[in-house]
Amino acid sequence: MTESRHIVCPHCHTTNRVQPDDLGNAPDCGKCHKPLFTAHPAELDEAAFDRHISRNEIPVLVDFWAPWCGPCRMMAPAYEQAAGLLEPQVRVAKVNTEEAQSLGARFNIRSIPTLALFVGGREVARQAGAMRSAADIVGWVKANIPR
Repeated sequence: MTESRHIVCPHCHTTNRVQPDDLGNAPDCGKCHKPLFTAHPAELDEAAFDRHISRNEIPVLVDFWAPWCGPCRMMAPAYEQAAGLLEPQVRVAKVNTEEAQSLGARFNIRSIPTLALFVGGREVARQAGAMRSAADIVGWVKANIPR
């Protein structure tokens, strides 16, 4: 039997144990009973970010963005579509650098949008600048997940 994985709820940020075989079966949170995967990026503040990065036992893709950023707004539909393609193997999230300025500083975000991929609590890849399509985002993520 394979070991369960910890998955953080995008709604209440509770850590859930999910069997690997159940990941694709639309699991719900044990606390708030909402879906653990929504096919939409999870909006994270600083506390939620730290919980998702440190507790999720699946890779976490983060878009560091800001509402005033034209390239960020241009990439948003592709990023939204990529969430539907990557979940449940990858948690897809967004961090508004205007609201969570300390995260932008902590991760030395110099331009936005910046995508960062975290595995096991560590950043494993970073891409500055907008990607044009969901396929580009998915391909970049899959190419950068350690095997």
